Amino acid sequence: MYRQVIQIKIAVCMKQVPGTMEIKIDPETNTLIREGIENIINPFDSYAIEEAVRIKERLADEEVEVIAITMGPPQSADILRESISVGADSAILLSDRAFAGADTWATSTTIAKAINKLEDCRLIILGKQTVDGDTGQVGPELAQRLNIPFIGYVSSILEINRSKMKIKRLMEDRYETFEINLPAAISVVKDINIPRVPSLRGKMKAKTIEIPVWDAKKLEADENEVGLAGSYTRVVKIFTPQIKHDTRMIEGTADEQVEELHKILKELNLVSGS
Repeated sequence: MYRQVIQIKIAVCMKQVPGTMEIKIDPETNTLIREGIENIINPFDSYAIEEAVRIKERLADEEVEVIAITMGPPQSADILRESISVGADSAILLSDRAFAGADTWATSTTIAKAINKLEDCRLIILGKQTVDGDTGQVGPELAQRLNIPFIGYVSSILEINRSKMKIKRLMEDRYETFEINLPAAISVVKDINIPRVPSLRGKMKAKTIEIPVWDAKKLEADENEVGLAGSYTRVVKIFTPQIKHDTRMIEGTADEQVEELHKILKELNLVSGS
């Protein structure tokens, strides 16, 4: 019997986020009020899945498998189906009540356990950050858990094969080029590509494909390592900061105004000296 051998596995980490900027917070629990809010793929993750599919197309002579992974409640399967519709080969939903309340470290721990079960995953791609948490921490923490290199803000993959890749990274005032050995993890910026529109064939596949759900037992995860119990940080309080404006009018001649301004700045401990 013919057995397909996957030469390169690419995991794309995704997250479901609220599809609105009008976020409301429950003052009792300090958590997002999600009722009535449409959830979408984290926008930066759309570039990650697109780049994985493009790598598969570039390496047409190789056997490449693109696997989309997300951690969340059962409805998070929706974004995995979207990833299938644009070219991912398979998807895995990490869902268990034990995973709830996870900070970035506990999240990376859970995802790392899943990726270890994939066996010989050569590349992990993430969006540079999520639009809800906005930390950009899961990528480097995941690489730390897996003991592999990590490069952030990747704007172009110049070369790639099973053993290494050459990438270009966007910095504030320049680009940097790196060659790194695989396996590795990268996070990408929106400059890297333009995400495609799902094809009809892709939509049909996404509608019928079975998405496995991996829980803590499947991952062989200690419940003290994941979710709230495995988190080093907790959200104690969320609030909208009050913005106060203190406007003062300084009159007099230019010298008098300078002297008065200096006096005010000294009172605010913003300058020193006589």
